[in-house]
Amino acid sequence: MTVPQDQDAAASAPQLVGSFLERRREQIAQRWADAPLFRSVFTVSRDEAVEASKAVVDALSEVAVSGRLEDTTAPGYEPVREQLGRMTQNRARAGATPPGIADEVAALRASAVDLLREEFADPTAPQAQECVLTLTLLLGTLRLVVLETALDAGAEMIERQRQQLLEVATPVIKLWEHTVAVPLIGTLDSARSQVVMESLLEAIVEQRARYAILDITGVPTVDSLVAQHLMKTVAAARLMGAECIVSGIRPAIAQTIVQLGIDLGSVLTRASLADALAYALSRQGIEVSRAQTGTNAR
Repeated sequence: MTVPQDQDAAASAPQLVGSFLERRREQIAQRWADAPLFRSVFTVSRDEAVEASKAVVDALSEVAVSGRLEDTTAPGYEPVREQLGRMTQNRARAGATPPGIADEVAALRASAVDLLREEFADPTAPQAQECVLTLTLLLGTLRLVVLETALDAGAEMIERQRQQLLEVATPVIKLWEHTVAVPLIGTLDSARSQVVMESLLEAIVEQRARYAILDITGVPTVDSLVAQHLMKTVAAARLMGAECIVSGIRPAIAQTIVQLGIDLGSVLTRASLADALAYALSRQGIEVSRAQTGTNAR
């Protein structure tokens, strides 16, 4: 279908572009499906990329008709934001950067503009040029939407990785029946202390632990904030029915605690993890002794 040069002047360029996108949806989608951005959705066949392209074309058509060409929050983009997020994540995993992904969106313009020019008997006419400018502006806004989505997806990925690292850095170990331990290494902050508490409480329930050991041998410094976190963890463990033991308080840390005036009087402490384990076992009526050597046995 060709748009005549004398078409009703009442039809604005955004309306014409919206109508064009609706009419040529299939052709645009077929061309876009081979672009790197849309190829990333392949799992079974190319048809998946075609359908993804159609969804984006539909979104652009809706935005064009609404006249909100430069608004990245236009409602038309909402249905495809999740899809764009998955696509940008796939491209990021393939090594593409957010600016690179945005450039891939910009590359979609050429094929769409070529089809748009075919709609006009005279592609150089003012109305045709205005429509091309409108489509260019619309795709520029899509580029911004994709860039925002890529940055948001990257931030979410970083946050998930940070959370995973926190969980890996705070393992809960079953030392004996009804006895668990958390060997802490490195600096304790609020976020990590919360993970420590949650992991320990979950382990107490799962292992039906009666004794929980917090070993801080690998913690370089203890200030009032760290001490408060330890106190809260001990209190939470008690509420879950487990006795909490803090081990590994080195001389320098002991002096710091005294100088800060921190009262750990209500917290059971032991010098080392071995001492803490020995205490927990003795409380359960378990005695550990050294095995006799052959010489001593005789």
